[in-house]
Amino acid sequence: MIRRLMRALVASSPRGAVVVLRAVWIAGLLVLAACSGAGVRNDKDAARINTQLGINYAQRGQYAAALEKLKRALAQDDALPGAHAAIAFVYQNMNESAKAERHYRRALELQPDDPALKNNFGVFLCSRKRSEEAERLFLEAARDPRYGTPEAAWTNAGICLKTQDPGKAERYFREALQIKPDYREALAQMAGIAFRQQDYLRTRAFLQRYDLNKSATAELLYMAVRTEAALGDLSAAKAFARRLKLEFPESEEAASTFLNLE
Repeated sequence: MIRRLMRALVASSPRGAVVVLRAVWIAGLLVLAACSGAGVRNDKDAARINTQLGINYAQRGQYAAALEKLKRALAQDDALPGAHAAIAFVYQNMNESAKAERHYRRALELQPDDPALKNNFGVFLCSRKRSEEAERLFLEAARDPRYGTPEAAWTNAGICLKTQDPGKAERYFREALQIKPDYREALAQMAGIAFRQQDYLRTRAFLQRYDLNKSATAELLYMAVRTEAALGDLSAAKAFARRLKLEFPESEEAASTFLNLE
């Protein structure tokens, strides 16, 4: 149960990766169901309930409350990997890196074959510039047939390496797209690679596959403006420029003098 609640995906932009804890919102309902049944039978049951509560608080960004519940869970059962993984995520978001790493490692020690946990720990390590260890964890997660979202791990690996090894990063993004051709995070990364190479036809193709009509970032809209202008479609460039100024008026991209296309 806890493993299902802890599954995470990457949400990325051309600026980098952001960890999103996708704890299921039924956590509260699970707690109510547990409490309305036979009751708490022992410390292990209580630890699972407190872990569920802690995950629920963490999902809401209520880290102090989450920390209280997760510390209580670990006091009741220190061998519960889900509680260690959840408290690691909380510490990570509270910028307490040493504590986060300690609990990630303890969770992996207790559950060494969990691909979702490897992906999450990999994101943590990448954010600390420890790309070699992060890459290893991402690839282990991506290649695990039990992992439900290997495209996320491949994309994370690419994001982690795109500065120091752009060629390898591109191969990882392509691995993600082999698995899921419409995976928008990898498409955004590939659009960024093509744009930096001034390959505007490929940039346009990746942005079209990404589908900016569904959602967009300021950087992707700016990329679209520059791309369409370079390809000679000033009407499309102006349309993207208007969207950029309307949707992201305070962004650096919206302030660019390049958007004066009249």
